[in-house]
Amino acid sequence: MKKYQFSVLIERDEDGMLVARVPDLPGCHTQAKTMPQLLKRAEEAICLYLQAHKDEKDAVRHDTFVGLQQVNISL
Repeated sequence: MKKYQFSVLIERDEDGMLVARVPDLPGCHTQAKTMPQLLKRAEEAICLYLQAHKDEKDAVRHDTFVGLQQVNISL
């Protein structure tokens, strides 16, 4: 069994829902009210994505996540 590791970007939307996006898998995202539920759904979304794209050579991007930095701007 092959193991994969993906970075998951998590944000909170304007309605208070947590939203998870997987940058290496275009279009792979999910949402939930709690972090445990979101992480479970993210795993499910990744598995479904990989199953649906298993024959596509370029379905998984091979970028390496470096980090996230907030920048404050005063106007």
